[in-house]
Amino acid sequence: MATGETGFDDVSFDLISVQYHALKAGHDYGQYVRDADNAGRKDIADFFRRVMEEDSARAKQCHEFLKELSGTSQSGPAVS
Repeated sequence: MATGETGFDDVSFDLISVQYHALKAGHDYGQYVRDADNAGRKDIADFFRRVMEEDSARAKQCHEFLKELSGTSQSGPAVS
């Protein structure tokens, strides 16, 4: 088993993980936007805003997929 792998094919876990990291990054990017604005770098602040919007969209898509998978057998661990 490769480093970092759980041995499970768990789509829900994967989606939750991506969603968590996208939301966490979005929180951090807010500070990056403020830092760039404070430095007078509107171009960089705008870049961070775009990145934050992309992560927000990624988290929302994960949420939609999780709603679709809720209550189905498609989201469980691999059966060997």
